[in-house]
Amino acid sequence: QMLATWLTKQPGIVRVHYAGLTDSPYHELAKRQQSAFGGVLSFEVCDSEGNADRQAAWRFIDATRLVSITANLGDAKTTITHPASTTHGRVEAQEKIRAGITENLIRVAVGLEALQDLQADLSRGISALGYGV
Repeated sequence: QMLATWLTKQPGIVRVHYAGLTDSPYHELAKRQQSAFGGVLSFEVCDSEGNADRQAAWRFIDATRLVSITANLGDAKTTITHPASTTHGRVEAQEKIRAGITENLIRVAVGLEALQDLQADLSRGISALGYGV
């Protein structure tokens, strides 16, 4: 929850997808069905030149050091992935669009690290997009 909220305030983060955010279209449903909102979130990035594409997403991911790049999202360690080229790499373009899998989408499964350490690591990604953090 805290990481998702923090991300909404960062430059270069276009949209955060997390049912725990009150502006999520799934917030009320999740409140009724769950006792908490979980540790998986996703967000879309855009570099300082306005590019919201796969290259921007990979610049962000490649700049992180603490989180592990993976297609598997279940671990005690925080993981990060690019769904369009990993978990949804074989999905047809129209299906990706319907599912909201954009080229600039990044998914994170939050592990047990300290919030400040995760924020510092994701700030490296934001800096790689051309934003001073």
